[in-house]
Amino acid sequence: MESFGDVRTTCGLETLNQYLETRSYLQGHSPSRMDAEVFNALSKAPQDTYSHVLRWYNHIKSLEIELRLSIGENPTPVKMSDHLEMNGEMNGHHDDHDDDDSKEMKMGSENENCEDDIDLFGSDSEEETFEAARVREQRLLEYAEKKSKKCAPVAKSSVLLDVKPWDDETNLEAMEEHVRSLRIDGLQWGASKLAPLAYGINKLSILCTVEDEKVSIDDLVDKICEFEDYVQSVDIAAFNKI
Repeated sequence: MESFGDVRTTCGLETLNQYLETRSYLQGHSPSRMDAEVFNALSKAPQDTYSHVLRWYNHIKSLEIELRLSIGENPTPVKMSDHLEMNGEMNGHHDDHDDDDSKEMKMGSENENCEDDIDLFGSDSEEETFEAARVREQRLLEYAEKKSKKCAPVAKSSVLLDVKPWDDETNLEAMEEHVRSLRIDGLQWGASKLAPLAYGINKLSILCTVEDEKVSIDDLVDKICEFEDYVQSVDIAAFNKI
């Protein structure tokens, strides 16, 4: 019903229940066409939560046969404003009580319209609902993945490299500068020292810390060997997980 909204919904029932709190019938002091219309629209008794509607429903149900005979099997929907206008024409004036009822019904209708404008759950169309669910699921997965990466400890390794020169005339300081010049994401150079190799030749022993997912030790060794003017070979002297 337009005056109360859809009485099959919670909003419509709450409006109807409030309206019947101080009334026995929907219009006037006796059963009317409006009572029959709303009764037919409900189709079944409401829950106990709506006590005033339930009281009214049971009473109208007891008069159902009489109403159907006097009003008709399928009454034409009539707005409350139509009833008030008809009563005003018959009585020659508008009853103050009926004016208050009209205002209350109008407020109820406006409240319902406001609630209809506020779409709390988005569109009811199957396509949009599916799309919203897909986007929400994707965002949850992205958040879970980001959180797992953030919380999980980063796997690192400590590596000791022996960088061997060509001969005893190789400039070891320049060789170390070239080695440390390598800048790779996830690579951090540490302490170094010169250690005896053979025949008066020293090697460069240098520590580095790498993030396992970002740095490949084999690739790092290959890059160091590209300094051919200084480096003869590179050995992995120690490798430890941190």
